[in-house]
Amino acid sequence: MRDLKIPEQRHPEKARKPDNAQPKKPDWIRVKAPGGKGYADTAKIMRDNRLVTVCEEAGCPNVGECWSQGHATMMIMGEVCTRACTFCNIATGKPPEALDVFEPGRVADAVAKLGLNHVVITSVDRDDVEDGGAEHFAQTIRAVRHRSPDTTIEILTPDFIKCAPEALEKVVEARPDVFNHNLETVPGLYPEVRPGARYFHSLRLLQRVKELDPSMFTKSGIMVGLGEDRQAVMQVMDDMRAADIDFLTIGQYLQPTPKHHRVDRFVHPDEFAAYEKAAYGKGFLMVSATPLTRSSYHAGDDFARLRAARLRKLGQV
Repeated sequence: MRDLKIPEQRHPEKARKPDNAQPKKPDWIRVKAPGGKGYADTAKIMRDNRLVTVCEEAGCPNVGECWSQGHATMMIMGEVCTRACTFCNIATGKPPEALDVFEPGRVADAVAKLGLNHVVITSVDRDDVEDGGAEHFAQTIRAVRHRSPDTTIEILTPDFIKCAPEALEKVVEARPDVFNHNLETVPGLYPEVRPGARYFHSLRLLQRVKELDPSMFTKSGIMVGLGEDRQAVMQVMDDMRAADIDFLTIGQYLQPTPKHHRVDRFVHPDEFAAYEKAAYGKGFLMVSATPLTRSSYHAGDDFARLRAARLRKLGQV
């Protein structure tokens, strides 16, 4: 196996920063380069429907495995993000175009062509749009539900930090099966890792989802290897549980280019196993904690386990 080569993208804000050395990856996070018929078929559907995927834009290490199985995470609202998070490989700046009103229909068409039982839909941040793209999310959920009524829908949203409360309500009213918003890292690293975001705003966003619809599954994730320590990760778990978050993901941060935030260390799989055990002890219904864990990695299988865990908790299984 060899490392997946991630294409470098243009980041005007990051280009002015000095390079950070990229350490050699350990064997446990090496992946096969993408290829094969399944991968090509998935790529063709994405191209034919003129869709952007976070798998490609963010340089996900699991793209080869997922696409070979026909699983792609669609990224709506364009391919330019209005934030400049130092961990992220998505292009940043001023989006050149307004939201595409036909995009929800193209997403729904791609979901149907792929025959997905479970789909993950994410987006860039669009601080230039009044509601942050909330209505666009809602329209996409409704379009997928109409075209593929048996497909479960998981969304990974921005924080809507500059929007009125009604923005979040629009998305929840569209009734996705899973509402995911990632905290990404521990609060002490926010100024350098997520400078445009606020830790407690993101927590409150997820807590508010539960207040609006207690039956909706909520999910959030963090990366490790950015410079955090174990105590800080434990505190994030406690904060998430206080916000009644159901599902936690923890994965290794991988530095996309020398211009991005440095990798502080590669966390050993045994540490991930310890985090998983601690998280279940704190009451999460579902935990995925491995070096290659990403928000949408094995999301369909994880959703089935999440739903079963809730039924067990309610004594219905």
